[in-house]
Amino acid sequence: MTEKELGENEVSLDQAADRFEAIAAELREEGDFDIDIDNRTVHLSTPSVIAMEIGVRESSSMLRGDRETLTVKMDWQPE
Repeated sequence: MTEKELGENEVSLDQAADRFEAIAAELREEGDFDIDIDNRTVHLSTPSVIAMEIGVRESSSMLRGDRETLTVKMDWQPE
């Protein structure tokens, strides 16, 4: 069974940076780690090499205004 867990909420820039730094620290240790998504903890098993994709989208709408989106995607097969 495949599940997609998304945690989306508004945070300050410092909080966003802290979250990325915490994930980066876990990745540097190479191995299993837990990540909290909303009210759930997900256990991840990372290999030494993963696939990574970074995307940026800029859009403009008369109704919604300008918007910028940064997407970071990492995936792998658990060891």
